[in-house]
Amino acid sequence: MSDTTESRFAQKLNLFDATMIVISGIIGTGIFINPYIVAQKVHTSFWILAVWIAGGVLALAGAFVFAELSTVMPKVGGQYAFFREAFHPLVAFLHGWSLLFIIQSGATAAVAVAFAQYLIRLLQLPPNIVTPLAIAVLVALALFHALGIKPGAVLLNVITFGKTIAIAVLVVIAFMLTKQSGISFEPLTAPNLQGFSLLSAFFAGLVPVMFSYGGWQNLNFVAEEVKDPLRNLPRAILIGVLCVIAVYVSANIAYVHVLSAPVLEATKTPAADVAGQLMGNRGASAITILIVISSFGFLNLALLSAPRVYYAMAADGLFFKSIAKLSPRFHAPTNAILLQGFLAALFALTNTYDKLVGYAVFADWIFFALAGAALMVFRSTLPNAPRPHKTPLYPLTPLLFIVAGLGIVVNTFIADTTNAVIGAVIIALGVPVYFLWKRFA
Repeated sequence: MSDTTESRFAQKLNLFDATMIVISGIIGTGIFINPYIVAQKVHTSFWILAVWIAGGVLALAGAFVFAELSTVMPKVGGQYAFFREAFHPLVAFLHGWSLLFIIQSGATAAVAVAFAQYLIRLLQLPPNIVTPLAIAVLVALALFHALGIKPGAVLLNVITFGKTIAIAVLVVIAFMLTKQSGISFEPLTAPNLQGFSLLSAFFAGLVPVMFSYGGWQNLNFVAEEVKDPLRNLPRAILIGVLCVIAVYVSANIAYVHVLSAPVLEATKTPAADVAGQLMGNRGASAITILIVISSFGFLNLALLSAPRVYYAMAADGLFFKSIAKLSPRFHAPTNAILLQGFLAALFALTNTYDKLVGYAVFADWIFFALAGAALMVFRSTLPNAPRPHKTPLYPLTPLLFIVAGLGIVVNTFIADTTNAVIGAVIIALGVPVYFLWKRFA
């Protein structure tokens, strides 16, 4: 990486900060919505919980992969640095390109609009201010994160800790206030799911589960800003993912306990239904507040982490030089942060965010699978690199993660062919852009 910066990143994130980044990157709105999709695929409480536990195992495999990668290559940009060193700068560029124009900007715009919609519903504001409110939040957060990573990390800590405790309270109340469990008289397996049809339904249910578990890679984006990275990066990733697994499985036990699998299958708002059944309208309002907080937490993290990737690209001469500059006062890639906020606001303004979310999932898991491959490459090319937390059961663990990632990509092609093709075309467009930039930069 060329030295184009005006100052260096400051190591201000401790283990707690880093762990909260991992948890906030994973717990978004999925746990409040996706359980009904899983229920529609597998139908019974036993298999609903089995799918979420299996997803947790795959997420843990991913955590081990990224934990080892974080010590072998503790560089700003995370996956971008992994791919640059393990494969070729072109692969790294395509990751940054996809992050900027598909994954992060599209998802951030979508969540900003969802945040605005829920906030307007909660405060009973006019519905025609959704888009202006979403844009205002994105711009405000971009300006806030330009002040450096520590203020954003403190805000993230408060939000993440608060929403995790709130979900835990909902789970506890579900068991305290519900006398008759919804799973008392359910069969283990639905009569129409046997043999191959059961296996097919299981993997179909696993797709939205893995979407919900994604996000642990955000910590690697800010690797150079973590204190004692060889110790704290892998610990934060593993602790964060284990906490999320506990939250997700517990929440789904509460859902089927209170609602039963058939009722869970029939609703699109499982968390609100559970809270409403337990605490009436106040409970439903509390869940709306929780979704607002969780959405805001995701936006906060999105504008904190991903701009570090664009900074790394620019420092390598693969993007505008101004993006590779750090604020000498705040030690933050201010221009990269403002660029991310601007693009996300633009997508929200043009209402293309909903389609971009579909592309985002497809693109994200391509690069997750490549991260597993990068780990295997580094085992060969960097055998003596520091590995205080080696991936257990190597090479089975990274292979499991690679197969899971490729499975989700293939499933997206089958289930949502149009969006998958469009996403693939956007990624492919990065190839000529890379060579043109190399030639004329």
